[in-house]
Amino acid sequence: MNAVEFRHAPSGSRATVVPERGGIVTRLLLAGRERLYLDEATLADSTKNVRGGIPLLFPSPGKLEGGRFTRGGKTGAMKQHGFARDLPWTVTASFDAGLTLSLTSTEATRAVYPWDFALTLDLRLAATSLTMALTVKNTGTETMPFGFGIHPYFLVRDKGRASISTAAKQAFDNVEKKHVPFRGFDLTAHEVDLHLLDHGSAESTLSLPGERITVKTRPQFSRWVVWTLAGKDFVCLEPWTCPGDALNTGESLRELRAGAGEMLEIVVDAV
Repeated sequence: MNAVEFRHAPSGSRATVVPERGGIVTRLLLAGRERLYLDEATLADSTKNVRGGIPLLFPSPGKLEGGRFTRGGKTGAMKQHGFARDLPWTVTASFDAGLTLSLTSTEATRAVYPWDFALTLDLRLAATSLTMALTVKNTGTETMPFGFGIHPYFLVRDKGRASISTAAKQAFDNVEKKHVPFRGFDLTAHEVDLHLLDHGSAESTLSLPGERITVKTRPQFSRWVVWTLAGKDFVCLEPWTCPGDALNTGESLRELRAGAGEMLEIVVDAV
């Protein structure tokens, strides 16, 4: 398994990417601290989803109802979070403090998602930040629906002292499978899987004693998800462009006409 590292030399910040495991960022050192959790065993086992790093969720973050969708007269099926995190990406450029990867549609992707696409992921390091800019292009002849998100596993060893900023008043509790009033996070619970319905911002900050990690997005990212498990040193703070099952419901679904493209940018900033 080939890992590619790139660095911001003036600050010493660095990141590691494993292209063959979904173009995943597996390590991120910003401001002198490792910011990501990684379960090395899942990275090494290609039959498992990688638990850790920053998985890429395309073309459908979250779960589809029954694992299937119907949209625009087309049907398909895929597992939770789509297929981009499972496929090998290609490194198309490598330079100081940056890396570019690509993924394009194939016969295999068209069998589960019947549209043609080209994805380009630009990664850029600065002293305290990693910018992830995904360009989605519709290379087919019909309008293409899609969603995108990231699933960053931030390293948190003391969840009892962690907090997350949000203006949300309502959430979907994916553990209890019901809508609930949002009254804050108990990150020490057995499992937290809260989908914030009215986060009210294009960014959120995970705060720890002496440390802050802020995820900044563009307005396309309307759904924020927080997930963690007891006994695991991670908290996932996930911006998505749409909720799960959007390929069926259409809620906040992105659409590109034939030949069109869209850039979706996320910045992880840490101090």
